[in-house]
Amino acid sequence: MLDFLQFDSFLGRILELPPLVLWVFFCFSNFLENVFPPWPGDTVTVFSGFLSSSQDSPLSFFSVVLATYLGNLLGALVMYYFGERILQFLKRSRFPFLSALYQEENLQKTLVWFRKHEMIVVLLSRFSAGIRFFVSIVAGMSKMNIIKFVLLYSLAISIWCGLLLLGGSLLGSNWNQIVVMLSYYNRVIGLVILCFILYFLYQIKKKRNTKLT
Repeated sequence: MLDFLQFDSFLGRILELPPLVLWVFFCFSNFLENVFPPWPGDTVTVFSGFLSSSQDSPLSFFSVVLATYLGNLLGALVMYYFGERILQFLKRSRFPFLSALYQEENLQKTLVWFRKHEMIVVLLSRFSAGIRFFVSIVAGMSKMNIIKFVLLYSLAISIWCGLLLLGGSLLGSNWNQIVVMLSYYNRVIGLVILCFILYFLYQIKKKRNTKLT
């Protein structure tokens, strides 16, 4: 009961904020999750969907959708252009640690693989915070066609964020159930990514041992 009253009081204060302040916050939240994966952007997105359906909400569902889309796209484009710059930076770097990150052979293999599967990779990247962060960078590094990148990422945003916004709007006060499901979902995705990384490292070690023998 106490938690409900506290949330009700919190919601009341949120609803008193100027619409522009709320819109900018939701837009910036979606931007931030693309450049800083630990930020709980999906949770904020679900909450924004719930807020748009609340009584006396200062924001319409359409305005929340627009904030979500623009924030995500801006964040992805920043990381895309960052990917273009970081490649040149690693090439010119004289710092041992940074120069070690740039291995021409391995990097080219990664870029070739990405170019071959870029459409499906960009589409699926929006479904995981950690993946979308790196995919946008690699897309920039591989000089993926910017129009294709924007179109594919826009489609990915529409699917993933559309589900979150719609879920938050339809569930109303029970919007936090989606957050609980997201926590389990992120754990599973994290475990899959970890297994993939371990398998990748195992293959590299296996190839090195084969060359040595």
